[in-house]
Amino acid sequence: MTERNVLGGELQECGTDPMTGFYRDGCCSSGPQDLGSHTVCAVVTTEFLVQQMQVGNDLSTPRVELGFPGLQPGDRWCVVAVRWLEAFQDGVAPPVVLASTHERALDVIPLEALQANAVDVPDDPRSLIS
Repeated sequence: MTERNVLGGELQECGTDPMTGFYRDGCCSSGPQDLGSHTVCAVVTTEFLVQQMQVGNDLSTPRVELGFPGLQPGDRWCVVAVRWLEAFQDGVAPPVVLASTHERALDVIPLEALQANAVDVPDDPRSLIS
């Protein structure tokens, strides 16, 4: 069965450098084992990393024993939906790639909040030219 994104389309890859996803497959795929719901494809920012550190979620420090490289601003990462929502409420939500954000994120986050922080590029970039 194909997993869906928050827009109702097929879930797209989030990032492979570093390799992201609960299953470390580059996608924000989710299943029964993903209790944290690592479903939001975020483009990590300095402000988000600082905020996460302040709430006890250190995403910057590498954890070699867990295969975690540590994140830097600009990395794409499948973020836990509740963590993203907390950052949104704190005014430091990182940008979101909607096509790569799993529909399960909508269990926690209103679509409007994700859309307000979207950085997706349309299939035809010419549509961005006014």
